[in-house]
Amino acid sequence: MNIIELHYEVWKQLNARRAQLPHALLISGQRGIGKFELARRFAESLLCENSTSDFQACGTCLACGWQAQGNHPDFRLLQPEAQAKSEVEGKNEGEGKSESEEKSERTEASGKKKLSQQITIDQVRALDEFLHVGTHRQGARIVLINPAEAMNRATANALLKSLEEPIASTLFLLVSSEPDRLLPTIRSRCQSLPVPQPEFSRAEEWLRLAGVSNASHWLALAGGSPLLAVELGASEERVLLDALVAELSQGPKINALAAAELVDRVIKAEKRPAPLKRMIEWSQKWLYDVTRVSEGLPQRFFLSQSEVLQRLAKSTHTANLVAFNRKTLQYRMQCEQPLNSRLFLEEFFLSYAAVFVVS
Repeated sequence: MNIIELHYEVWKQLNARRAQLPHALLISGQRGIGKFELARRFAESLLCENSTSDFQACGTCLACGWQAQGNHPDFRLLQPEAQAKSEVEGKNEGEGKSESEEKSERTEASGKKKLSQQITIDQVRALDEFLHVGTHRQGARIVLINPAEAMNRATANALLKSLEEPIASTLFLLVSSEPDRLLPTIRSRCQSLPVPQPEFSRAEEWLRLAGVSNASHWLALAGGSPLLAVELGASEERVLLDALVAELSQGPKINALAAAELVDRVIKAEKRPAPLKRMIEWSQKWLYDVTRVSEGLPQRFFLSQSEVLQRLAKSTHTANLVAFNRKTLQYRMQCEQPLNSRLFLEEFFLSYAAVFVVS
């Protein structure tokens, strides 16, 4: 089962727009459900010169060959450099790399610049020539932006001009897990297409076909997001998650400074993008479960941690948990900026320890 079968209803909605494409389309939904993969498949199908009966890319024409090599002249992908680097490392050895991918590798290897976790204003400005020359295949010209919320205000304002003055045969595809973080002026110039969380049974079957064992466990931990469940089942994300849960499970007995030191080592060894942000997201899910249990409700994410969650719920008050959860929203924004990870983690774990009432 591919990503189109997982979201076939949304795929039909996308294809219904082919007759009159908007100049900008905002595809949004929770993280890890396959929005980016779906948007990329749609872009490939629009560029394909011999699409199938259900509008999927044929995979054999010249345009599909270019796209597979990452160098189609009528396609641009805007994403943070750190994310592009992660995708390069995930490719099989020996595969061809695009110019942007090779640039990311050279940049990090030189040690002169830390790869950005934001889409920069220079990336948007670099689109000028691309947008103002004719298309190479007399078809669509596509700019795919993922994740759109990785644009800061200056970058978003630079993009706004292109959205305000639509260019013929050009489609901007913006993919976002947090559309509320986008400038209202950006959202207002896009047609919106929300991607719902797939039904649990369909997502579970998709995971089974992908070779993930104990799919229901990982799917619950991933909050119903099948692609995140794949990552967890493959253990790449679990190193960070296991280290974090081991510390959070200590509750009032946690040694905040030791926890910060341990988790900081894991984060600095991470090769995947935005480890601090991912740590905060997992912490928010943990707090959500502790809060539910404190109110006599079943946990949603950490199904195998029932006893631990029950113990922690008895050591605090719901008001403390809600207050700290609000604070994690600030932590999440802070961790997207350059900072000292060790000091950040010390502050986080000290605040977490303060949530509990020591008996």
